[in-house]
Amino acid sequence: MPADWVAGSLRMKHMDKLDWKIVGELERDGRQSYADLGEQIGLSKSPCWSRVKNLEESGVIEGYAARIDPIAIGLAVQSFVEVQIRFDAHTEFEAAVLAHPAVVECHTTAGESDYLLKIFARSADHLDELLRHNLSKLPGVQRLKTVVCLKTIKRHGHLTEWARTTEGRASASS
Repeated sequence: MPADWVAGSLRMKHMDKLDWKIVGELERDGRQSYADLGEQIGLSKSPCWSRVKNLEESGVIEGYAARIDPIAIGLAVQSFVEVQIRFDAHTEFEAAVLAHPAVVECHTTAGESDYLLKIFARSADHLDELLRHNLSKLPGVQRLKTVVCLKTIKRHGHLTEWARTTEGRASASS
């Protein structure tokens, strides 16, 4: 896990300047070799490998994956769906969402809606079918509110620089 639970609050793993450099470089290019990564940050291959393994084991680095362009694979309609569910259906709803291939992200929210889903569809008709005949039938769903994305301005942001520059400004621990 990337953080520890301490007395009911979240505490971030301590990272030094080299750790920040490593995660920044891997966030930009997760396929580079340990030798290339080490060269970028000023370490030899072996200590670089050790630090990366430590970052993986501590949960800072969650994994490595290819970024797929949804339009290139025929999923041209991106939408965000706010979902209100019955109070007694959270467990069943979350299990159904985890198993649903069209839902690429699911977040609990504060406010009128209980969840925010990010989904992709092939067309407006496909989205309509997905909403009416599929997502609306998930356990406990009472209401769906959909926002269709017209154009994506920024898809793959880099969190490392933002987290590094804001470190210590707001504490999650009490």
